[in-house]
Amino acid sequence: MTTLTPAAAPSRPVLGLGGRWARFALRRTGRLLVSLWALVTASFLMIHFVPGDPVRAALGLTAPADLVAARRESLGLNDPLLTQYLHYIGNLFHGDLGESIQTEIPVWDTIAQRFPATASLAVLAFVAAVLIAIPLGVAVAVATRRGRRRRTELAFAGSSVVLGSVPDFLLGVALVAVFAVNLGWFPVAGRDGASSYVLPVIALTIGPAALLARIVRVEMLTVLETDYVRTARAKRLPALRIHLRHALPNAVTATLTLGGMLLATMVASTVLVENVFAWPGLGSTIVQSIVLRDYPLVQGTVLVYGVCVLAVNTLVDVALAVLDPRSTIGDL
Repeated sequence: MTTLTPAAAPSRPVLGLGGRWARFALRRTGRLLVSLWALVTASFLMIHFVPGDPVRAALGLTAPADLVAARRESLGLNDPLLTQYLHYIGNLFHGDLGESIQTEIPVWDTIAQRFPATASLAVLAFVAAVLIAIPLGVAVAVATRRGRRRRTELAFAGSSVVLGSVPDFLLGVALVAVFAVNLGWFPVAGRDGASSYVLPVIALTIGPAALLARIVRVEMLTVLETDYVRTARAKRLPALRIHLRHALPNAVTATLTLGGMLLATMVASTVLVENVFAWPGLGSTIVQSIVLRDYPLVQGTVLVYGVCVLAVNTLVDVALAVLDPRSTIGDL
């Protein structure tokens, strides 16, 4: 009797780390392009579905009808929506975001003028959140490990949930009422000197810092029970060295993804906080342009916000891949 030997299945090519990096870069680039296209299309359609005439809003209710009609024709607003969309996409490929209907100033000029105020606010808030959350999360994890100091654990859990749940703009209003209006310690509104940053940065920082501290604590508790940390304790290494040199880097790596998401959320949260504090950034600009139905300015500012969020997410993915390439690249 003849025994049939099954044909060997074709073996998949084994990619080295260089090949996995190439596939990783291709996947991330593809996702980024699709996300950008969806962002541009969504911002274009949403503002065009807002009821009202942007030209009438710019020229006023008493403007002659023929002047309004001529302005609409010059802006291409009488064209079909698909024609306007293709014209908008074509201009984007040339780096042209158009001119504001209200001010007739190029959108790029307005963004260049307002972007530094928004970026400085978001970066300061993120740095403050990290500087608060990591030491706090590590300290609470070390103090409450294996059920010790139950009251401290309950107080931390309760306060972090409450602080993480308060909306940024509501916290901003409360800060203005207490520290600016009643006590007079800080400016009520505007961007004028270092003191004007204090209240907006606090409003943006409290919630993300509370959430990030909870994640750092959970990750730190997990790392503290791993074998290599037990080995370090068995060798009687100093506790500070075990926590900072052996446990903290692994806990921070695990929370890097959330940190990137928080930074992206902070960039988006500036829209509401800037309006509470009359901050001269992109957030207040986008709200004003939506009210006035200034199509080019809305599309341009939304595009900049979206690109910032996508850039942060991409940088986080790359950072994770660099820190842990063999286990991370295949998952992203």
